[in-house]
Order: sequence, then C-alpha cells, then structure tokens
Amino acid sequence: MSSPPAIDEAYWSALLREGEMLPAEEINRTGDDWYAGLAATEREAASFPEERDYPSSSDWQEIREIMASDTSLELPVIGNNRGGLLVQWKSLRGFVPASQLVDFPATTNEALRRQELAAYTGRHLVLRVIELDETQNRLIFSERAAQVRPGTRAAVLDNLKPGDKCTGIVTNVCDFGVFVDLGGVEGLIHISELSWGRVGHPGDVVRRGQQVTVYVMDVNKELGRVALSIKRLQPDPWETVHERYHVGQIVRGVITNVVDFGAFACIEEGLEGLIHISELAEGHFLHPRNVVSESQVVQARILNIDGPSRRLGLSLRDLSAK
Repeated sequence: MSSPPAIDEAYWSALLREGEMLPAEEINRTGDDWYAGLAATEREAASFPEERDYPSSSDWQEIREIMASDTSLELPVIGNNRGGLLVQWKSLRGFVPASQLVDFPATTNEALRRQELAAYTGRHLVLRVIELDETQNRLIFSERAAQVRPGTRAAVLDNLKPGDKCTGIVTNVCDFGVFVDLGGVEGLIHISELSWGRVGHPGDVVRRGQQVTVYVMDVNKELGRVALSIKRLQPDPWETVHERYHVGQIVRGVITNVVDFGAFACIEEGLEGLIHISELAEGHFLHPRNVVSESQVVQARILNIDGPSRRLGLSLRDLSAK
C-alpha cells in the first residue's frame, strides 16, 4: 500500500489561525522529530536545573553500551515536573516521560497529574534507555520498554518497515496522539493520523487497552521510534472528491466549528468545507454564531471543489441557484 501524498494544510491552517480552532501550541510532526508532540510537554520537562558536577564522558560511554545491550536498570526517582520523572544514574540524570510509566493514570486534571508524579519521588523503577543524545545532554528512559525481554525491541524494529500493516495495543492516550505497543516497541499515532476527519481529542477515537490495526509510516531504528497511522488504512476522501460531488450540488453537512470569518461543515468523514461569512445568510448579522451553531445539520450548496488543495467552498444562500 503506497503512502498518500503529504497533505498541504497551509490553506486551512491560515484560516483556522484566524479563528478559534488551532491549539495554543502547534505540533511539529516532521519525520525526524515524530516525538515532537511529546516533546512539546516533555522536552521542556526534561530540562532540570544543573545541580550536579558535569556528567562523566565514561558514564556516557557506559550508558550507550547499556542501551545497545537492551539491559534494564533499577534507578531512583529524584524529582518530577509536569512532564515526568527525573532519575539518577551515576553522574547522569535521565528523564522518564509520564507516557512511558506503566501504571500512570490517564488524566487531564493537571493538579492530579502533578500529585501522581510527585508520589514517585524516592521510589526505584526498573527502566530501559530508549533515547540518548550526549550532545544535547539528553537521556530518556522507559518503564514500559523494560517490561519485555532484552533484545525484543531490536527484533521488532528489525522486522518493521514503512508500509507494513500490523496490530497493537493502545498504551497511552495523550492530547497530541496515541501510543501503541507493537510487541516490545511503542509507536506513536499523531492526532493528525487518527482520522481523515477532524479529531478533537485522541480519546474520542481510541481508548487505552484497545487493540488497533495500524499502518507503519516510518521506522527510525537508531532512535527506536515508529510513526504510525490509522487513517492511511482508508482511502483519502480528497483524492476522489470530484467523483462524488460537483459544483452546484446540494449536500447535507454538520457544522463543526463557527469562527469570525464563517463556519466549517463536514459533509462526510474527512471532507470539511468552509461556508464563508458572505455565504451564510442574506442581510446583515453580528456574527456567524447568530446564523449557525456547532453540531447543527444544514443543507448547503457546493460552490467550488479543489481536491489537490483540499478545499471545498459551501454556501447556505439561495440553495436553488446553479
């Protein structure tokens, strides 16, 4: 199964940026940094004040060998912040993202999250190194990775390749995506890869413990990262939009968002069009919300279709016009 072409979302992003629909912090999801969503919360969290002697180069060499051998370590938790836990190994300090803890509860309550993380301080955890970058003073551990036999991760990574279709178990659901255990290696489904349609939160699509079928987008054996997708198991609706719709056609849609410059309506999963404020109604009104509201079902006329650019223009005015 070939990968669909990269999505050009500049048009929609520009529109959404004008309105209310983009999150406060956009997620960088390049192939080289598929963990960027995680890092948005935890990269900053992994940076603790320097309160120790400069790390020993021999310790970096030893931890690199430990990572290569896939050996587990039992380390003390010496601190925490909103992103996870700080652990100590010789002269090095490492970070354990909350998403890599086995029994960490899924919660959006920030106070409860901090309370749960603080409870780990003083405990010892069995961990494995999943990422190491001496130049960035970056050492990331995982409790989840330590649950499997040594060598399992390497074997799974060796067997995975882009284009594969496989099954796994959802281990964590975060604001930016979903982690899936593939049998010793966790892959990430970025929120944008869950569905061709708009996803408010990954928890609306999958739940922890659920078995899912996924499409392998990218495998980085060196960093032990696997980028996954659910939506790419289904055809991209924009590729065949001209086969199902035509200009002037009256369609049924559901209002998904109302912003200052108009409203967005979904006419099928993955196909969302813009009803510009000038096409909402005749006459004058204060705001698009005075005309339509989220979840409202409307009849709309298609004004224009641009499949390659993923644009669909709709109108609620004069539905009999051609």
